[in-house]
Order: sequence, then C-alpha cells, then structure tokens
Amino acid sequence: MVTERFDTIVVGAGMAGNAAALMLAKRGLKVLQLERGEYPGSKNVQGAILYADMLEPLIPNFREDAPLERHLIEQRFWMMDDRSHTGLHYRSDDFNEEKPNRYTIIRAQFDRWFSQKVREAGATVLCETTATALVQDAEGKVIGVRTDRADGEVHADTIVLAEGVNGLLGTRAGLRKRPAPDSVALAVKEMHFLPRETIEARFNIKGDEGVVIEAAGTISCGMTGLGFIYANKECISLGIGCLVADFQRSGETPYGLLDRFKRHPSVAPLIDGSEVKEYAAHLIPEGGFKAIPQLYGEGWVVVGDAAQFNNSIHREGSNLAMTSGRIAAEAIIQIKSRGDPMTGRNLSLYETILNQSFVIKDLRKYKDMPALLHTHSQNFFLTYPELVSKSLQNFLRVDGTLKAEKEAASLRSFVKARSWTGLLADAVRLARAWR
Repeated sequence: MVTERFDTIVVGAGMAGNAAALMLAKRGLKVLQLERGEYPGSKNVQGAILYADMLEPLIPNFREDAPLERHLIEQRFWMMDDRSHTGLHYRSDDFNEEKPNRYTIIRAQFDRWFSQKVREAGATVLCETTATALVQDAEGKVIGVRTDRADGEVHADTIVLAEGVNGLLGTRAGLRKRPAPDSVALAVKEMHFLPRETIEARFNIKGDEGVVIEAAGTISCGMTGLGFIYANKECISLGIGCLVADFQRSGETPYGLLDRFKRHPSVAPLIDGSEVKEYAAHLIPEGGFKAIPQLYGEGWVVVGDAAQFNNSIHREGSNLAMTSGRIAAEAIIQIKSRGDPMTGRNLSLYETILNQSFVIKDLRKYKDMPALLHTHSQNFFLTYPELVSKSLQNFLRVDGTLKAEKEAASLRSFVKARSWTGLLADAVRLARAWR
C-alpha cells in the first residue's frame, strides 16, 4: 500500500470517480484512486448511454479511441400492456452528425478505457482494493481511508466519495443515511449477442447508427419501474428495474420481471435467436432531488450515484455523474490554489457551483415526480397502459360498429376505472410534478 500522503483520494472508478480523478490529476494534484474490482468496470456489465457534451470537457478527442458502440439516431417510448405496446418515437438524420451527441456504450469496456486516461494523467489507481472505513481525526475531520490491504491506511487532504448508490463508507462514518428502499431501484440486465447485420435489420439502422427503446406499463406489474433495450454493435442490452420498496411490498422477483419482459410479443422478435452471455443486477438512485444527501463536509465530498444524482424522468445518469465529479474537482482545485484548508466551509464551494449547473436545476424541476409515480404506481404503470391499449385497439378495429359508439365505450372505460374526479386529479398531479 502506498504510504505517502495524497492531495485527494477518490473512492470508486465509475463515471463520477474517473471524471474527478482525471481532472484533479490533469491539474497536477497528487491523486490516489481506489477501486475494489479487478479492473474499473469489472463489476459492471451493463449497457449505458454516454452523453458526449459531458465527456468532451474532460477528454476533447475521446472519439478517436474510446470504445463506443453506436451513436443514437432514434429514441422509442413504449407504453405496454401484456400483449401490445403504444409507441412514440423520434428519429432524425440530424443525429448523423460529424460529432454525435449520444452513444451506446458497454460500461465494462468504457470504464476501463476511462481509467486508463486517469492513469495517463498521472493518478495512482489501485484496483482490487476495498476502502473499508474513513479515517477521522479527533475533531471529526476526514483525513484518509482504511483499506483491506495489510498496510491499508492512507491519508489525504480531501476524500471524494464516488462509491455508488449503496456505498458504505459515508454511512458507516455517519456522514449520510443509507438510501431508503423507495429511493433506490434494483435493475437486472442481460447482454444478448447477435450478428451485427441482424441487429441492424431488426432496428432499421445501418453503419454505427443506434436505437434506444424505453418501456413502461404492465411489464412492471404495477410497480414503479421501466424496461429498456439498447442496440449495440454486436449485442443488445436489455433490462428492467423497479424500486426496491416495491419489490419488498409485492413479492415479485427481478428475474421474473426480466423473463416476462423478454417474452413480450413486442420484445421477443428483437432478441430471437440471441445468445445471452452476461447477466447482472445493479442498484440505481431514483429518489431525485429530495433524496440528495449532504454533499460535503470536513475533508470530504460525495459525487455521482452516491449523491443520488440520477434524472429518472429523462433516464440520465452518466452525464450527471461525470458533471458532478468534474465540479467537485474544480472546487478542490480552487481551494487548493488559494492555499486554504479542506474544511466543510471551504468545500461548500462544490455545492455552490453544483447548484448553478443543470444537475441540480433539472433534479429540482422534477422534485415531486418520484413520489408521485411511487404513490400512484398502480394507475400510471398498470391501469392507464391497459386502458390506452384497449382504446386504440377498439379504434383500429373495423367491424361495423359506429365510431361514436366506439368513442363512447372508450371514454366509459376510463371513467369506470378512475372516475371523473380521479382522472382530473391524476392530470393535475402529473402537471404539478412536471412543472
């Protein structure tokens, strides 16, 4: 174990941790990054979306060698019942630009590449090293971390906690509470491998074009949850996630939901004949603005998933993680350049800058949405998808029934299921939470 003192220790080598470590190292700070996996990304087989505008400030030429899968030209949204889906999609050739905005990636490959950039910038990266506890002085200031190595205590001026949504360092030290079951989702994912030409034919794409499908409805059995399908070069990332609190309440199993999602008539043809090579479960922060913990303290800051930075409405996570990691580094660099100590008062600069960014502003906009969807999950994820599907099927069937009778029947089905008062209340709740 390295025995010398560091300017900053970054715990975790995901998107947020790598962004923070890279920027700090580029500015000449002495950085130690700890990762408990065999290599960065070894624990993460998920497919994900990378937002170029958040990575470019850190690595302007990332497109030259980053392990990118496909750039996205189409987004589909599906509202599903058990046998149908009602779809909305947007596709534009404008996304076939010289420098695309969004890419699908495979985190196990991308995180490893990202970490190599951190090493090249001069940071010390130690893998297969678990940070077991924060080290505090007599006044309670965090001055280092204890690891599972034999000579495992190392000190630094600042600790960046990028340990993920279920990270234990901060909770063990009493710096933040453990995430509540209704603010964390458990997602299960599989990687379905198919020939490249098969994927392109099934998703109507060519070259490096990509498609993302996000689905909600009866696939989550009335729980607050979402399914997703990402088209990569030679595989399809497919998964579904729901709030941990809903799994506890319902008794449903994550693998049961995933199996049901795969067998849906709208999904099964996309993965027919594929070979499943990877399966993983992953916790995702879903509490939004109201679940954000204390972000800084005496000698420490928290970033990424550990800070609940995930926009569940727009399914944005990696961009918030990278941005929060970068901003944390900016704050530390500014304090260091002034020669000031890493006190909580000085580190509040991190939160000040963060509050001016899209990260907090967007999360604040949707601050009431997580609670609304959780409280009324039966309506939004079960009742309405079924009603919409039945109404559209009724509308599209040509059987001699008068159109006025069809429209009246569809309206009656909504009123019977929710009543006029319930429909109006749901609309008002949704409008208020969306504002």
